[in-house]
Amino acid sequence: MQNKKEPSAIHPQYKVLASISFSHFLNDTMQSLILAVYPMLKADFNLSFGQIGLITLSYQITASLLQPIVGIYTDKHPKPFSLVIGMACTLVGIIMLAFAGSYPYLLMAAMMVGMGSSIFHPEASRISRIASEGRFGLAQSIFQVGGNAGAAMGPLLAAWIVIPHSKTAVSWFSPVAFLAMIVLLQVGFWYREHVSSFQKVQRNIQPESQFSHRKIILTIIILLLLVFSKNFYLSSLNSYYMFYLIHKFQINMHHAQYMLFLFLFSVAVGTLIGGPIGDRIGRKRVIWFSILGVAPFTLMLPYANLLWTGVLTVIIGLILASAFPAILVFAQELMPRKFGMISGLFYGFSFGMGGLGAAILGKFADRWGIDTVYAICSFLPLLGILAVFLPNISDNIIKKK
Repeated sequence: MQNKKEPSAIHPQYKVLASISFSHFLNDTMQSLILAVYPMLKADFNLSFGQIGLITLSYQITASLLQPIVGIYTDKHPKPFSLVIGMACTLVGIIMLAFAGSYPYLLMAAMMVGMGSSIFHPEASRISRIASEGRFGLAQSIFQVGGNAGAAMGPLLAAWIVIPHSKTAVSWFSPVAFLAMIVLLQVGFWYREHVSSFQKVQRNIQPESQFSHRKIILTIIILLLLVFSKNFYLSSLNSYYMFYLIHKFQINMHHAQYMLFLFLFSVAVGTLIGGPIGDRIGRKRVIWFSILGVAPFTLMLPYANLLWTGVLTVIIGLILASAFPAILVFAQELMPRKFGMISGLFYGFSFGMGGLGAAILGKFADRWGIDTVYAICSFLPLLGILAVFLPNISDNIIKKK
């Protein structure tokens, strides 16, 4: 590839974006196997919903705490080949999960996968930024849709391969990690050639002068609250949707996994369209619609029959998932000199809220029943009203560029 001195050319580096998205797909395919085999783990280890939630929390909180640290460090010391190391951690976690003989070992496996995510996401997001050539929302969507598509594959692979055999069949996906490491090695070579020019441009960026430090901090807090609303709700579907379907509608595990796939596939599609739409109409509008606009559907979900449950969750996934690319790029534009820190903070907070949500909702499910979880969570998207307080910084910066 031709070396670019400025990351402001017209055409994004689609080959690099496709490679990093494909790696994200492979990474999250392996990670999603953890969620997809929850019913098997619950039966094999006689776990409560609270213990299931703690598995998610162990994975998510590890990624949550480490990602901002990794982002801050790589702002000053970029590591082109750290993505390969992150994928190796995910590989170790998957193998540990496959052969775990006790509950503490399951938690350790989940934490190792979380460590892999903490290394992968901040630097992969930076590479997407460099390759975007100014189409930031599009680049983030391409990168993130790979992860969402991988997450959607987990239930299908579990239904086709893991469930008919045993938990040890998870280890059969080890070659996927090696394939991802080969792809990421090639991406690392490209990154090494381009990172110095990207850093030079970042140092020359003038922060948005019309906003005070206090205003910027307040805006970041609002964006984090919106991420909380989105991910806490999504956690109820990612971790407990199959249990909810089996309990309420008495369907079998395979049927529930196919319905989880449909939901996760809709999340992938929503992620793909959210970034480009934000580039065109403004990220604030996308954020507003994505979170507050999904509220009517989440409020209907606890009272729907099986058919409409499937329809509503697909609509919810499409609308709600479109928010994160817009939120992330909005925050990156707000503090352009702290790209790694912001990426790590928002990815980490996103993971942390998902894990915390899983743990808390698991306790609710044990005490009051799985139906209560969805009745409570249906009100979370109403927090989207906070988007009214966001400034229009993203639109202003796009016009300047």
